[in-house]
Amino acid sequence: MAAFCNWFNRPDDTDWVLKAARAHLWFLTIHPFEDGNGRIARAIADLALARSEQSAQRYYSMSAQIRIERSDYYAILESSQKGTLDITPWLDWFLSCLGHAIASAQNTLDGVLNRARFWESIQDAGDFALNERQRHMLRRLLDGFTGKLTNTKWAALARCSQDTAMRDILPLVERGILIRGQGGGRSTSYKLAAHPPA
Repeated sequence: MAAFCNWFNRPDDTDWVLKAARAHLWFLTIHPFEDGNGRIARAIADLALARSEQSAQRYYSMSAQIRIERSDYYAILESSQKGTLDITPWLDWFLSCLGHAIASAQNTLDGVLNRARFWESIQDAGDFALNERQRHMLRRLLDGFTGKLTNTKWAALARCSQDTAMRDILPLVERGILIRGQGGGRSTSYKLAAHPPA
């Protein structure tokens, strides 16, 4: 562990991203504790990644991405620890996982920005006020409602009658916030407009 700490803290020309990958693998290979080695290895990698960016704030989580890819993680970890001293496959996997973590953070950020733009466009329409049921249902749609939203589902989710649900839906369709699907009658469904009008 003394050799590991000296290597990790010693200034050298190694890129901190690559050092993060190597430190993670080497700490797990040393396995100094009976429990918690994985959490500490992820924290060490996160520290090295923060040093690579020269920032205490990061908007992606390598630890969360490793949890998502844990079956591949354990497979590459085992093959790297039991194979030759060539850790190129491990470095390749680590960098790929890092790329996925950054992409996931970008997707999350895009979703947050899209929701903010949506609500801003609704607020800009000063002559149009939403009731609480409409706000609730629009939030559900923005958060990724699965399936088709029908009058019946609206009534059930908003805990109102089907007549009230229709009175909630129609002004949203008229304003271009919701789009009516192809079907008719009871199978009529609605979805959120990609770009609601301001």
